[in-house]
Amino acid sequence: MEEWIRGTRPAAYLAEGGDGPLVAQIGGHPLLPHGVPRPSDPFVARIDLAALPPGATDLPLPADGHLLLFAGTDMHSIGGQVSDAVLYVPAGTPTTRRPLEHGRREPYQPRDLRTLWHQPSAQMPESFALDRWGDFPEDEQFELADELGDAWAQVGGHRPAWSLQIGGHPVSPQNDPVHYARGPADAGPSTQGGTDHGKGADDWALLAGWSCGEDVTELDSGVAHWVVRRQDVAARRFDLVHRYVEMA
Repeated sequence: MEEWIRGTRPAAYLAEGGDGPLVAQIGGHPLLPHGVPRPSDPFVARIDLAALPPGATDLPLPADGHLLLFAGTDMHSIGGQVSDAVLYVPAGTPTTRRPLEHGRREPYQPRDLRTLWHQPSAQMPESFALDRWGDFPEDEQFELADELGDAWAQVGGHRPAWSLQIGGHPVSPQNDPVHYARGPADAGPSTQGGTDHGKGADDWALLAGWSCGEDVTELDSGVAHWVVRRQDVAARRFDLVHRYVEMA
């Protein structure tokens, strides 16, 4: 259990309701800086980074300004790098609300997210097993990972009902998007227990996740993930973000 706990990462979970400060807005039309090209996908959310409590994530995010997230619902490809899936707008940047048209897709329903939880986020059991025991864990090892996940939930480690997640470990109805983003160069030498991930693997992290809900009726329990290297967050290279869209 100690290893499970050591693998947790802090995360912020946002939802509608509450009377707290406005942390993020989902849907509607985005406020874009002057001269920014039209994003290739619909606007999802605008996150006020200054409204996040200190230590809410372990990502080297800017202390202020806004992150704008964009995603469609195309599942024909598994996902990958999308240069305009995330836009960082520094504080004080002049912006204009710009309607975006994307075929038959209407803008997602506008709503404010004022409820915020920040708490440790654990890996999905399958992801824990793969990182702990390599690419081919035994059935007993998968079972142990499931038991650890159940024990974590029983002591209060379950996630709240969220619309937007920032940082932490992803929750996916199919596969772990952080594992998808890792390339061959991120793996270290093979060990007796399986593949030993190198430092490059640990650098990949979830930037944000969006539970699509009724906004995307064509996806059953759809979730969009934005995954990035920590070093690219520190360098403000959000054009290197990978995005994945999945459904149950």
